[in-house]
Amino acid sequence: MTVSTIHLLLLTDLVADLPVAVRLQRLVGSLRAHFACGAVALLKLEGEHLRPVAVDGLVNDALGRRFAVKDHPRLAAIVQRRGVTRFHQDSVLPDPYDGLIDERVGEPLAVHDCMGMALDVEGKRWGVVTLDAIAVGAFDEQAQGDLAKLACAIEAAVRVTRLEAEIRAFRLSGGALPVGTPAPGEDHEILGQSTAITHLLHELQVVADSELPVLLLGETGVGKELFAHRLHRLSRRAGKPLVHVNCAALPESLAESELFGHARGAFSGAVNDRPGRFEAAEGGTLFLDEVGELPLSIQAKLLRTLQNGEIQRLGADRPRRVNVRVIAATNRSLRDHVRDGTFRADLYHRLSVYPIVIPPLHERGNDVLLLAGRFLELNRARLGLRSLRLSPAAEDALRLYRWPGNVRELEHVISRSALKAVSRGADRKEIVTLEADMLDLDPLALPAGVLTRSNDEALQGATAPLLASMHEVVEASQRQAIRQALALHGDNWAAAARQLQLDASNLHKLARRLGVKTGLVH
Repeated sequence: MTVSTIHLLLLTDLVADLPVAVRLQRLVGSLRAHFACGAVALLKLEGEHLRPVAVDGLVNDALGRRFAVKDHPRLAAIVQRRGVTRFHQDSVLPDPYDGLIDERVGEPLAVHDCMGMALDVEGKRWGVVTLDAIAVGAFDEQAQGDLAKLACAIEAAVRVTRLEAEIRAFRLSGGALPVGTPAPGEDHEILGQSTAITHLLHELQVVADSELPVLLLGETGVGKELFAHRLHRLSRRAGKPLVHVNCAALPESLAESELFGHARGAFSGAVNDRPGRFEAAEGGTLFLDEVGELPLSIQAKLLRTLQNGEIQRLGADRPRRVNVRVIAATNRSLRDHVRDGTFRADLYHRLSVYPIVIPPLHERGNDVLLLAGRFLELNRARLGLRSLRLSPAAEDALRLYRWPGNVRELEHVISRSALKAVSRGADRKEIVTLEADMLDLDPLALPAGVLTRSNDEALQGATAPLLASMHEVVEASQRQAIRQALALHGDNWAAAARQLQLDASNLHKLARRLGVKTGLVH
């Protein structure tokens, strides 16, 4: 494929009616095919981090990773320079993709070529495109020249993608001008590309601009606070405070004062007037986390505030008007609590004007690998490791695990496993691979056959784990067959398709659905 041909392909995609995800994936796929390299990544600069938005040739969890520019000197060099930056094969600077290139997963990339280029949109640094190859000399002067010639086409694709996103946001807001709030911080980002999470994010986008109270429902550890932050950030109140109240941590004796404030002399020790959380959230949003824990006496006063938009400080004579949107969350069944008399029915109906169910992690498919990638990169940086990755068996275990503790449990599993690897003598200067037996997953939440031999030996005598469903067994077999065919044919997808007696395009689609072939974040 000549540079003129790929240039024409990229420009054709610009005018085609393609989903954003498809356009960017075709972009990196075309670049990888032209340069015949191991991996291509398109990363957006967000504050001090680079976020992968499309990759081809990297492991499944790559899209979930966030690369701190200060921790990756190669990426920092690309961001800071104009034009194409190529790193010599003998460069001592560590490569951010060591151990992450799919064609030789886990092997140290001691000799390989790497080049990249900063991308600008409307005069501002948008991000970078990076290319990595196993073969020495893959990026010669001609390759560097080709990448430079393609800069305008790549930046045009990014510009069109951003414009489409702005138009979509404009339409969802009913024609109102965008609020223009900044991108979420790393701590408040929601990772996922599964159907369940995609539908949920769309629903949040629609309801955020209303003034309706929202009740977030979900198991412990699904990240209800993240979704509350997103609702606030997308609403017209985004420029005002978001005040978080953990209702479970409020002692009944202090709950009224904390929520509604108190007047001087209201009780012993009340030496001054003090506003409560409602007043602190004036004009913005009050997030009542674990709202099912509120005592009945406080529930009545909360109901009055939702009905009348008024609060009355403890010990005060006059009510005060407040302008606050309420988002509540619970991991309990409030309907059951209404039936047993521990939660007011009228308050329940006021809070649940628009209930939103957050799916548990085990219903989010390959999102678990994106989230694992995020936690892997955080622990790699925290422990000073060259590279931290999952073995294929560990990936399968994460996919099949039931995750009773959801995202919070996944974070703890990755952190614990990384520490365990270091404590067992892993060399921080080499690629560290987490095997399935290092994850210490609860065998009762794993289908049979997932544990490695070392797991089985360690867990002899334990209660037998749950059997896998037929769907899980079929998908696991399909993953294994695809990986074996790719290994047999040197990662040649066309040859692997012939081996498996599949159409090549269907093989790519199946591999992407199963998480064997990486896609991109929406």
